[in-house]
Amino acid sequence: MLERNNPKPLYAQLEDILRTRIMNEEWMPDNAIPSENELSRIYGLSRVTVRAVITQLVKEGLLYRVQGKGTFVAKPKITTTPSAYMGFAEQLKRMGYETATRLLSISYVVAPQPIARKLQVPTGEVLCKIERLRYLKREPFSLHYSYLQASRFPNIETQDFTSCQLCDLLKREYGLETITVKETLESVLANADESRYLNVGRNHPLLRVDDTFYLASNEPFVVGRSLFRGDKMILSFEYKKEPGETI
Repeated sequence: MLERNNPKPLYAQLEDILRTRIMNEEWMPDNAIPSENELSRIYGLSRVTVRAVITQLVKEGLLYRVQGKGTFVAKPKITTTPSAYMGFAEQLKRMGYETATRLLSISYVVAPQPIARKLQVPTGEVLCKIERLRYLKREPFSLHYSYLQASRFPNIETQDFTSCQLCDLLKREYGLETITVKETLESVLANADESRYLNVGRNHPLLRVDDTFYLASNEPFVVGRSLFRGDKMILSFEYKKEPGETI
């Protein structure tokens, strides 16, 4: 219960109590929590204060609201590092998650200018475009697009893109090893196709990672784009301070 003589504000105490109940799984994911009126009565606080606390926990991703139904406990997000350090699929596998990959399509397309620029090939070059959908615990989790120079990878359409990561396949089958990855991160909203594949609403928040993979010669050979459900993932970064530097 709240400690009225504690110098810590009552709203902050309530935040701590609710957060602890969520983290300790006293309230399970997708289960409704008590209503604002109930919490107001239990803790002796105004409904305005209770609503403000719940709003804060919604912003933190611990709770979510459903219009006309109430407030529910959100499923915990998965924390990974950027794929430049280790592929997302490999990270999830090491954490013990059940994953699966579905090949959506393999097609040959004329290189759009932005992709051609990243691959350092002429605009109009024929590229192989690979589209895959990754599942986490049997739910759609991420959508992946990869572009490769078709002339460099003969018969690539015959390869199995569901049982291993693309860069591992290219190393094994074509002898090309990734040495450097350049990556950008952006928050975007799902379009019609993305929402359909990922089973989310139109304009649902997604985390988009664009990357370019380079050989030891600093030559780009794969351009990729990955879209992750923003409600299921957190990216973790670590920075090491070098002597004389400030962070």
